[in-house]
Amino acid sequence: MTTIKVTGMSCQHCVNAVTKALSGIEGIQDIQVFLDKGEARFSETKPVSKEAIREALKKAGHDLG
Repeated sequence: MTTIKVTGMSCQHCVNAVTKALSGIEGIQDIQVFLDKGEARFSETKPVSKEAIREALKKAGHDLG
């Protein structure tokens, strides 16, 4: 499992947006987003660049912490 910090989350809608953004990246699965910790955890089926993750999160209105 990979754990990342996600900034800008304040509600369940944010959790859903981050989950959807990460699920759109090829190679990411088993996504769990924790609002209280400001974190997301996921498994990688292949290597995923931090830049790809950052871009997907920015489109959803969030960023890597």
